[in-house]
Amino acid sequence: VKSLADIIAFNLNNPVIEKLKEYGQDEFIASENTSGIGEQEIEAIEMMANLSKYGFEKLMKDNNLDAMLTIGSNSPTILTNGGYLAITVPAGYESNRIRFGISFGGLNGSEPKLIEISYAFEQATRERRPPTFLE
Repeated sequence: VKSLADIIAFNLNNPVIEKLKEYGQDEFIASENTSGIGEQEIEAIEMMANLSKYGFEKLMKDNNLDAMLTIGSNSPTILTNGGYLAITVPAGYESNRIRFGISFGGLNGSEPKLIEISYAFEQATRERRPPTFLE
């Protein structure tokens, strides 16, 4: 796989395995049909970087925090776009047996502490299980 077009083609050729009916790939197709990053996207990236630096970094430093816990799938994207770290671990399962996670975010250089915290969370909750929704 060397491109988004390759992923789209693979999904189309393997719709059952990739659960194409359940999840679709509209975002992949929409992305493939763009002409790349324009001014609007550049502005959004810059805004996210500023929010991370002047929001997240300030919060972490002002409060002397080791990590910040977040719920939801967007927080790692926001943190990493700002140049920060995020690690996501299983937190539980929805009624349809699909798992959801939490993320721990940290400042640059905090990898050992994030691994320690996320490992402790996993050991305390024991939520990591092999996926069963494909069965």
